[in-house]
Amino acid sequence: MSVLKPIESIAVQPKLLVFVSLCLLLVISSCSTVEYRSSPQLIGYTERGIASFYAMRFQFRKTSSGERFNQLALTAAHRTLPFGTKVRVTNLMNNRSVIVKINDRGPFIDNRIIDLSRYAFSKIGDTDSGLINVKIEVIN
Repeated sequence: MSVLKPIESIAVQPKLLVFVSLCLLLVISSCSTVEYRSSPQLIGYTERGIASFYAMRFQFRKTSSGERFNQLALTAAHRTLPFGTKVRVTNLMNNRSVIVKINDRGPFIDNRIIDLSRYAFSKIGDTDSGLINVKIEVIN
C-alpha cells in the first residue's frame, strides 16, 4: 500500500505542473502592453515648434502614463495629447520624420512642444544640437 502513494503523487504532479503553467501563462499574457490607437477626432491635428529630448537621468523612471521611460523606445512627451496617441514628428530642416507614441507629459520649458526619447530624436536630428524645429501630426 505504501508503494502506491509515490506512484499516485507522480501521476498528480504533471497535472499540477500543467495547471501552474497555464496560470503563469495567463498572468504573463495579461501583463503585455496594449496596442494604442490615436483618437479619431485628433487624427490630422498638427502643431509646429521646437522639439528636445530627455536627459539620460530619466532612464527607467516612471512616466506620467505609468510606463517606464526607455531612451531606446520611440516615445515622447506632450502637454495635452492623450497617452497612446501616435504622432509623426518631422524635422523641418531636413524633412526626416519619426513616429512616436505619447506616454508622458511635458516638456515644461516654454516654446517647446514635444520631448522625444533620445533614439527618436536621433532618427531625425543630431543629438549634439539638442533642439530642432519640428512639425507634429497625429496619425493613426
